[in-house]
Amino acid sequence: MSDESQRPIIIKRKKAGGGDGHHGGAWKVAYADFVTAMMAFFMLMWLLNATTEKQRKGLSDYFSPTVPLARSSGGGDGALGGQTLTAADGTVQAGSGGLTERQLQGFGEGEAAAVREAAEAILGKGGDSVLEENDRSHVTVRMTDEGLVIELFSIPGSPLFLGGAVPSPLLERLVRTISAQASGVEAGMALAAHVAREPLVRRDRPAWDLSLARVQALRGLVEQGGLPPTRLRRLTGHGDREPAVAPPVDLRNDRVEIVLLRPDA
Repeated sequence: MSDESQRPIIIKRKKAGGGDGHHGGAWKVAYADFVTAMMAFFMLMWLLNATTEKQRKGLSDYFSPTVPLARSSGGGDGALGGQTLTAADGTVQAGSGGLTERQLQGFGEGEAAAVREAAEAILGKGGDSVLEENDRSHVTVRMTDEGLVIELFSIPGSPLFLGGAVPSPLLERLVRTISAQASGVEAGMALAAHVAREPLVRRDRPAWDLSLARVQALRGLVEQGGLPPTRLRRLTGHGDREPAVAPPVDLRNDRVEIVLLRPDA
């Protein structure tokens, strides 16, 4: 019988770490990426279901590199209360870009070119604006379902009307210049007027009569600017019901609009 002390001793040592080799934790990273993607997907589905068409349009314009913005543009009251996300809170902000082909659809090829030329001349895109530098701070231009909206508004120390419905020299100058640019567009027009809310509640509520008087004064200025009255399709006095910014008494809410209408509007 052999000597047991001469038998070789074999020691087995286990290697530290898991049995998956060099890629032991890679599946965790892939799984985390998958979960993140699914969360983003469900958030997108929720946003599409919880927002209105106007809000989705604002989100689309915000992430579009060709979003049409005025060189100075103002929005509505609160988040997504205006026309785009960049115009939120009614602040005046610098913009860039121009009208896209998609937004000019419905005008026809020749008419779309005329609308684009008018908008770019007012904004000064690609060159000097037809408006004076100080006057341009009173103007925003945006495209809506109705057409190209050219909005003129008052700012502190520089109102559009000298009390009541008497146009200021500023408004006369703005409308004269804009009418000259709009003369190259054959589209019909709509005019509108808004007024700021008075700080005190009055029994007679003069905002309606005042806005109607102002839109009539705007009509007179447009016709004096050379645009034929046959192009007018609608005159609207909105009173103080649709403030552009908060609070409703802000002078910025004293504004008028000249809309170059789409043919199907």
